[in-house]
Amino acid sequence: MTPSATIPASQWTRAAIIAIACGALIVTLSMGVRQSFGMFMQPIGREFGIGREYFGFAIAVQNLLFGLAQPFVGAIADRYGVRRVLVVGTLVYAGGLLLAAFALAPGGILASFGMLVGLGLSGTTFVVVLTGVARLVRPEQRSMAFGLVTAGGSFGQFAVVPIAQALIANWGWREALFGLTGLILITIIAAAGIRRPQVTAASAAADADDGGLRRALARAAAHPHYWLLNAGFFVCGFHIAFIATHFPAYLVDQGIAASVGATALALVGLFNIAGSYLFGLWGGRHSRPRLLAALYAARALAIAVFLLVPLSAFSALAFAAVFGFLWLGTVPLTNGAVASLFGVRYLSTLYGIVFLSHQVGSFLGAWVAGRFYDSTGSYGPVWIASIALGFLAAGISFVTRDEPAAATPPLQSAASTP
Repeated sequence: MTPSATIPASQWTRAAIIAIACGALIVTLSMGVRQSFGMFMQPIGREFGIGREYFGFAIAVQNLLFGLAQPFVGAIADRYGVRRVLVVGTLVYAGGLLLAAFALAPGGILASFGMLVGLGLSGTTFVVVLTGVARLVRPEQRSMAFGLVTAGGSFGQFAVVPIAQALIANWGWREALFGLTGLILITIIAAAGIRRPQVTAASAAADADDGGLRRALARAAAHPHYWLLNAGFFVCGFHIAFIATHFPAYLVDQGIAASVGATALALVGLFNIAGSYLFGLWGGRHSRPRLLAALYAARALAIAVFLLVPLSAFSALAFAAVFGFLWLGTVPLTNGAVASLFGVRYLSTLYGIVFLSHQVGSFLGAWVAGRFYDSTGSYGPVWIASIALGFLAAGISFVTRDEPAAATPPLQSAASTP
């Protein structure tokens, strides 16, 4: 099995720096392409004559499969290594984009954007990449390392969404997908920078005595605060999928130029570069659950203010900037909380389960919003639900704790057997 020891060092090691840089690049590409899918909603809808519910459902299926596959992909990464999973995930992701480019009917969009891309994302994003990085840094460095990698996902949104929009405008949506496929394949090269940590006698003994994956799952299932983290992350997924999938179309409905929607999504990515980094940095210094509570409450307030002020291009971009700062700050905080509770030996699997909760929320955020719009011609109920869920997640996070219980020390140092 893959060893779980953290390389001893007083500062950042060369292996850790390379892994963080390559991990950030991988997440930049995989998440950047994914966040551009909202720009394809209207051109694909016009060509195939489908409503927003159908496209939203395809993205919802993507999010759900992304989450459902995550615990299993995480377990494979824990056993066979992160790099192998990254390569296979990249090939599946690229295959999904190519299938969409050649789609001749709406079912092809569901199979490609929904199914293949969803499965490919499970092997090329945060759960797998952050685990590879976590094993190469010291515990006190993890939150900051997670923040740096997560910022890559934000930069991807800032950089890739305008590229996708320009490709669609100049060449068409099918040709745009060929360009995005080329970007995704770069992930295979970057995967070489995330290597296995060195095996030591102490780490081998710890892995032999940790009780195995079954005990790790049993400990997590019995820990109430693990489930509170799941509940909060569900809300995060709902928010992100709703905004990423439907916000550009919402602005067009209100008479705002389509280019403003693309710029808004790019601003979300730009401002979350700072947000992800800072929340990762703060997570190493302060209570991660309390930071999550503040973040979710701030999201709810940002949505409420956005709905209350007169809508304009400026208000849309200002909202995108504020919400962008809060966009993926949940990732380093939630992942860091799981690592604090249970260690890094089975982090891919345990965080994968939490991420599944996130993706169930994403499924509902993408699909329910489209259903409400097609039924009522309005996103109003979904905006209100987003505010309520934000305050609910803030309350849940406020009572969550991420300190390991005395009877359940981190897995990498456990010496007892079941």
